[in-house]
Amino acid sequence: MGQQSAESASSSSSLMTDFLRQAGGGAVIDGGLATELESHGADLNDPLWSAKCLLSSPHLIHRVHLDYLEAGADIIITASYQATIQGFEAKGFPKEKGETMLKKSVEIACEARDTYYERCSESSCDVTGDGKILKHRPILVAASVGSYGAYLADGSEYSGNYGDAITLETLKDFHRRRVQVLVESGPDLIAFETVPNKLEAQAYAELLEEEDIRIPAWFSFNSKDGNNVVSGDSLVECASIAESCKKVVAVGINCTPPRFIHGLILAIKKVTTKPILIYPNSGEFYDATIKEWVQNTGVSDEDFVSYVNNWRKAGASLVGGCCRTTPNTIRAICRTMSNRSPV
Repeated sequence: MGQQSAESASSSSSLMTDFLRQAGGGAVIDGGLATELESHGADLNDPLWSAKCLLSSPHLIHRVHLDYLEAGADIIITASYQATIQGFEAKGFPKEKGETMLKKSVEIACEARDTYYERCSESSCDVTGDGKILKHRPILVAASVGSYGAYLADGSEYSGNYGDAITLETLKDFHRRRVQVLVESGPDLIAFETVPNKLEAQAYAELLEEEDIRIPAWFSFNSKDGNNVVSGDSLVECASIAESCKKVVAVGINCTPPRFIHGLILAIKKVTTKPILIYPNSGEFYDATIKEWVQNTGVSDEDFVSYVNNWRKAGASLVGGCCRTTPNTIRAICRTMSNRSPV
């Protein structure tokens, strides 16, 4: 590693360390984006999913980011999970439009943070009568990078099965420009989310080195059995890839039922010294055939939050929610973590 790369890795590592220290030892990640966009009237029945709102209703994305900040989130994740240059091209847009939408996802999140800080400055108290948290604190914007399977929009990010034709080089080429554009847009870090297999984790790690990405990243995997990532690859082996990549400052699990999280934290803890992040879904089952969540298969906010202290004790430093969680979930997590202490 050259001197510049070493310095970059060092500054990346210190960003998360300093952030967690300022947050009191633990931080809150936001919750589900698509669920909230739909609750505000957005129609996401589209291969672009939540990224469709970058085109049609960016004001709704701004509103949801703000809702999560006022619920106590310390990290907001951009609406770029399913935003890919190739995905926009498939809808008939030129490459430049796709790049513009990626930049816009970061801009909207940064603008929401600015709006939030303005509201904090105007407020005379940290918590309003209606429960909104208006406390000036460090807030990070994480640029979301969804998996190749998310772009396919066929549910394969929940199987990790891309077929033999998809190689390490295929995945690096697919993600390369997207990652470059997001980094150039000015987020605080890159969130590689719902990583379904070892091959894609390796592709991300190599991309970060090859492109000498100067901002930190986190890797977040998903599991459907509580032992492995969804492809059947070993979670420990996947987490080891993240551990060995100097650009990665946190590793963990997202979009996974809450009941599996405790054991997965313990598994990751065996192979990493980096902060562990977890942002599970509500526990509901997603039917990829009809592209809908099956009702009444998840846990309530109360049950979800009852796990939080145990996740913290097990070793999680950053806690939030994924699909089907809401600002109410995040508000409850924030309340539970109000007496934060280092893991």
